[in-house]
Amino acid sequence: MSDRGDRWLVAWSLGYAAVGAASVLVPLYAIALGADAFVVAVVAATAAFAGIPGALAWGSLSTRTGRFRPFLLVSLALSALAFLALPLADSLLAVVVANAALQFAVAAAAPVLALLVVSGHPDGDWDRRIGVLNAWQGYGWLAGLLVGAAWTAVAGRYAAAVTAQRWFFYASAAACALAAVLAWHWLPGRPDVSAARFGRATVSIERLQRGAGRAARLAPFSGVRSFWALRRLHPRAFAGRLTPGLAGYLAAATLFFTGFAVFFGPLPAYLATDLGLASGSVFALFLVSSAASAVAYERVGALAAARGPEAVQTAALAARVALFPSVAFASVLGALALPGLVVLFVAVGLTWAVVAVTGTSIVARLAPPAVRGDALGAYTALGGLGTAVGSVAGGVLATTAGYVAAFGVAGGLVLAGAVVAAATRRRTATE
Repeated sequence: MSDRGDRWLVAWSLGYAAVGAASVLVPLYAIALGADAFVVAVVAATAAFAGIPGALAWGSLSTRTGRFRPFLLVSLALSALAFLALPLADSLLAVVVANAALQFAVAAAAPVLALLVVSGHPDGDWDRRIGVLNAWQGYGWLAGLLVGAAWTAVAGRYAAAVTAQRWFFYASAAACALAAVLAWHWLPGRPDVSAARFGRATVSIERLQRGAGRAARLAPFSGVRSFWALRRLHPRAFAGRLTPGLAGYLAAATLFFTGFAVFFGPLPAYLATDLGLASGSVFALFLVSSAASAVAYERVGALAAARGPEAVQTAALAARVALFPSVAFASVLGALALPGLVVLFVAVGLTWAVVAVTGTSIVARLAPPAVRGDALGAYTALGGLGTAVGSVAGGVLATTAGYVAAFGVAGGLVLAGAVVAAATRRRTATE
């Protein structure tokens, strides 16, 4: 570690690893308790909705009180309590509430993290520091998925799946508690950078919203990026300067992000119930998808620079139009279902890397310089809204019409988004 003062990032990434594992484990636990695809999708939707209010509320409180360190400590402590509540939950509603509380606690730390990581460093070093923060968070998330996959595969041999999952929640609570203790000792004092000052640092904010670092985009609407994106968004001023090209692309992005969520919302239920995959296999699929994304970001950036971000993104969206329904037919492969799904999930991960890299670049290029920050904020807000709404829609479709219909609609929404983006690009070029 290059900066001795960065030890607190070890503590935070330890807690964030538990959150990364929970992104897959909580839906699997709900399924073990009898949840159908709709409830699993609601878990994803409430997680998306709960994070933003936490970040905005605690951001306001920390700015008003001038105290930042306690908020990060409380976030870790609340995360530990949420993990303790999950294995004690005796109803699916309790699981949904506990997971929402977990996401609220994690996102609430968002305004504190960026200020602490740049504290004590000159303004010219802020971009590098944001890259450090994103790297620790991203790889913490990836490590959580890896440990979760290993745990469920090994512990599942000696105990029932739900028992192994409860043990992991207790271990996650212990990890967050340890992270809180370490953070207590290692966190720096009050940061020497105010939220207002950081908010005026256009380059740093845009770098934070774009997700510097190859692992930073694994959680597309994390609290850190969402908070600063929404904090900079001034809807009225932005609407007055919104160009047709930017408006068209934002509409397209809302469509394809909603399509993504229609697919991913009920996906754990499909894998665990319809395909009958063990928890370790479900974890492994999400792990290989995230790993494929992480290793592809730099190559995607080079490809987008050579071919143009719009063309590269269109190809990725077209691939997802076919990939999402293809997953629904994995059951016909029989014994080859799992190897086939590995190939599909790698492709899904690679296409996500393309969308994550090119999306913010396209928004930044379309937006007039005066409202570029607002444009990125709107892109993040609409993507988060599409994720929440799409998750619920996917659950409804999966339970009423089946997974083939749900994944087909997901592909259709992605196709609609790609068509709108292409039509907007063509019209803008003509004008």
